[in-house]
Amino acid sequence: MSLESVRAEFAARGLDIAIIELEVSTATVALAADAHGVEPGRIAKTLAFRLADGRAILVVARGDARIDNRLFKAQLGRGRMLGADDVVALTGHPVGGVCPFGLAQPLPIYLDRSLCDFDEILPAAGAIHSAVRLSPQQLAEITGGVWVNVSQQASTDVA
Repeated sequence: MSLESVRAEFAARGLDIAIIELEVSTATVALAADAHGVEPGRIAKTLAFRLADGRAILVVARGDARIDNRLFKAQLGRGRMLGADDVVALTGHPVGGVCPFGLAQPLPIYLDRSLCDFDEILPAAGAIHSAVRLSPQQLAEITGGVWVNVSQQASTDVA
């Protein structure tokens, strides 16, 4: 899975999106921002949660946003972040390379409105040294993600 599954999904769907592969780790928001020469907010981090009803979901938010438990609960219900082993099993991607593309199994994807603060964002691409550059609108189109407001820095504008 991981990087190859992202490539395979893009190819199968006819998506012309370049995957950026670097020699350095981009496994954290700080490392990714430094490696790509952008502010941390432009890094689109993908977080995995298990909801109280047992469903696993992904939330993609700007790199410097913090999930607000009150907002999360109001919009998605109670949930808890998943541990590394569960994340790998559900997504097929290593922690630090988790993204909403090329998933090991279909998962609901929620996009935090904080992403709309930027015209271009960089989510990982299935490996701890990879990313793609796209707009929040492209991310929504590709993933079928649902816009939510679950972070402390979420924008009020919807793409």
